[in-house]
Amino acid sequence: MTRKQQRLGLLTLGMVALGGATALVLVAFNDNLVFFYSPSDLEAKAVVPDHRVRIGGLVERESLSRSPDGRMISFRVTDGAADLAVVYEGLLPDLFREGQGVVAEGKLRADGVFAATTVLAKHDENYMPREVVEALKKSGHWQEGGAANLAASPAFPTLASPASGGGLGRGER
Repeated sequence: MTRKQQRLGLLTLGMVALGGATALVLVAFNDNLVFFYSPSDLEAKAVVPDHRVRIGGLVERESLSRSPDGRMISFRVTDGAADLAVVYEGLLPDLFREGQGVVAEGKLRADGVFAATTVLAKHDENYMPREVVEALKKSGHWQEGGAANLAASPAFPTLASPASGGGLGRGER
């Protein structure tokens, strides 16, 4: 084997190793990818049950109910055009309430109920996730200004999940 053939073999081996590393990174990235949907999007698109997604909208008024032990919470999330039943087991953020913006991460069950593993709730009046704003604008429930409109008061998410036991404040991600 000549020196030129050895260099070509090493170059080929290096390219195969680089391609393999790139493939592993892409597979790991795809496993952690979570898509955002509004309740209307979930109705319109065929989302595979038991696939992790995020939903967002407003907590529908008079839809919040708790189990007798207080651990299981069920509520409905709406974007004005459609609504979706959500169940969550754990402690909700202190600022979670009906009529407020919410983003929940979890899986859509085969029976059409969203089983949330994480709930993000309103924090202050300065920020709402871009996806929630777009969904509310698309459904016609967004108004610039106007504190009387629930959709016009932006939300900053506070993370609460059973594993974390609490929330993250601004800048703690």
